[in-house]
Amino acid sequence: MTTQNLPTSTGEGSEKQALNQRLEAISWALFLIMLGGIGLIPDALVPEGAWLVGVGLIMLGLNLARSLINIPMSSGTLFLGALALIAGLASIFGVDLPIFPIALILLGLNALGKAFFAGSVE
Repeated sequence: MTTQNLPTSTGEGSEKQALNQRLEAISWALFLIMLGGIGLIPDALVPEGAWLVGVGLIMLGLNLARSLINIPMSSGTLFLGALALIAGLASIFGVDLPIFPIALILLGLNALGKAFFAGSVE
């Protein structure tokens, strides 16, 4: 969840950069609150992959918010968010997924996305 290299020469660019920083701060706050909340609940009540699902949803939600307000999405948080969500859901449902091959597929899809949609995903 890092700040994007947004243009700062115009008022709109610096406004978007400030908004992106706020979105990232909100995401970090949600992450910490989620981890603290999961830590307070007895282990027997929390599925093993719940934190991964939470991380994935936060990262993907951050990029959805960016997209809705015309801020470039981060391919890094898209990749990690999708991977965390897939791994978390697999853990919750007791499915043993080959995470490394899935990561390679997601990296390949990311490269294709960059090639086809240059400029829309950073």
